[in-house]
Amino acid sequence: MSVPYVFADAAVVAKRNLIKIKRVPDLLVFTTIQPIMFVLLFSFVFGGAIGGGNGQSYREFLMAGIFAQTVIFGATITGAGLADDVKKGIIDRFRSLPMAPSAVLTGRTVSDVLNNVLVLVVMSLTGLLVGWRIHTNPAEALGGFALLLAFAYAISWIMAWIGMLVPSPEVVNNAAFIVIFPITFVANTFVPLDTLPPVLQTLAAWNPVSTVTQAARELFGNIPPGVPEPTQWSLQNPVTYTSIWIAIILAIFVPLANMQYRKSASR
Repeated sequence: MSVPYVFADAAVVAKRNLIKIKRVPDLLVFTTIQPIMFVLLFSFVFGGAIGGGNGQSYREFLMAGIFAQTVIFGATITGAGLADDVKKGIIDRFRSLPMAPSAVLTGRTVSDVLNNVLVLVVMSLTGLLVGWRIHTNPAEALGGFALLLAFAYAISWIMAWIGMLVPSPEVVNNAAFIVIFPITFVANTFVPLDTLPPVLQTLAAWNPVSTVTQAARELFGNIPPGVPEPTQWSLQNPVTYTSIWIAIILAIFVPLANMQYRKSASR
């Protein structure tokens, strides 16, 4: 099947998933309300304590970390959605149609990137309301958002593989939470690295969640004054390091997810 037909099939699958989000209230609430809650909660409940009394400075520091955490958690929709489709027999229906097998996973991951675009828009507007500002030019700001989305897209392929591997959406959500929750907190998402114990500082410095957050902060111009320059190569070159991780994840999990899709669909 030619490449244009694959993309056309993937676009149809993506459209189907986006329509499903609109029609399922739970998904719509997760997409819009939860990001607002996170921004307000961390800004006003924890901001005074974590930010040393400087709430405005902390809110600017915070937003990139909230962006990173939220789009990564948003990527779990991929795995849960695919597991649900397998469980309900939707995947078997797709197999009976004259469509490219790879279009199912491609359409699913693309639709979740578009969902994350909506999440970032909602969170950005909320951030602007609580005092967050971008201090760089539009090109750098767009680069920051693009890197966040690219990283979330790579995570979506990990979730796609898990969604094809486990028996139910509930297992996907639980497994994703157990893994994603610690890696988004053992990072510079909410506190500077120098506040962590030495062992955690080392782990956090090479954690790709830290580097995508650091890259977004730099591209948004949200590095607080007085913060010491990082000494680790990963944080000195966060865009490069994050891009390497994105390439590695896609190179490993795109083939793995498609292979597992064929196995799951033939069960």
